[in-house]
Amino acid sequence: MSDAAALTRFPPVSMKLLESDPAAFAAALGKSFREYGFAAISDHGLDEALIEKAYALSAEFFALPEEVKQSYFIEGGGGARGYTPFGKEIAKDAQHVDLKEFWHVGRDLEPGHKYEAMMPPNVIPAEIEGWKETVHGLYHAFDAMGVKILRAIALDLGLEETFFDHAVRDGNSVMRLLHYPPVQGDTGGSIRAEAHGDINAITLLLGAEEPGLQVMTREGEWVDMNPPPGCLVVNMGDMLARSTNGVLPSTQHRVINPAGARTEHSRYSMPFFMHYRPDYLIETLPGCEGADSPEPILANDFLLQRLREIGLLK
Repeated sequence: MSDAAALTRFPPVSMKLLESDPAAFAAALGKSFREYGFAAISDHGLDEALIEKAYALSAEFFALPEEVKQSYFIEGGGGARGYTPFGKEIAKDAQHVDLKEFWHVGRDLEPGHKYEAMMPPNVIPAEIEGWKETVHGLYHAFDAMGVKILRAIALDLGLEETFFDHAVRDGNSVMRLLHYPPVQGDTGGSIRAEAHGDINAITLLLGAEEPGLQVMTREGEWVDMNPPPGCLVVNMGDMLARSTNGVLPSTQHRVINPAGARTEHSRYSMPFFMHYRPDYLIETLPGCEGADSPEPILANDFLLQRLREIGLLK
């Protein structure tokens, strides 16, 4: 599918509309979320210099020697913090591992916080100067942006605007710095990221320079998700899909391998996975009930279940 055709499916919604007409902003996002589980947002206002610096530091880290990167891998940590090596993660029900490596940044908690046992401390790579102020600074910017988007979602669902504020306050959200190395030779059937749905409530994704992200439509067709430069992609995760009983679907998506000369290039991206707080009870929201409403489950229990399914926990 051409980029032009893809854009007709995902016309960017300007963040400026939120300032002038919150209801219209919510409706425009909601229309795209209900149909595709994905939406694109322009004029998001995130600091471009901070984003560029975070990308640069991400590339700098992934270029470090393997033994250095491996020193930041936390055995038994489920990939929650620090480094996860290449070929470690596998999508639920997939046959082949993903062709990627990544780093996770999570929420910094005060000592003695009640979620301390479920949200480990962050790791800082000593080799990269300016990591904490840049990467963690972007984490906090994403976190604040996620609250704004969830407020729009609440409005579209007919809920109080701040309905989700408490659900994600001190949430177990993580920012992932992703590196897909060049893809050359026989991959054994693996692609950069096999078809999957995200675990969390919503995902915020800064567009990557290299293409490859595809979204599955309700008709089972794979379509490109390549918004214009400077856009923020937002998609539903399994937790919010469960909360809405599928009104807002968690859509399967993947990152396919490049072709031609692009096989020689790495792909970097930075998704922010916004999670509910660990003790939030995921249950069907008002107005979304039905005969097939799923059983309530605590957010942390749901997370651990899914981490086992994707090979990050045993």
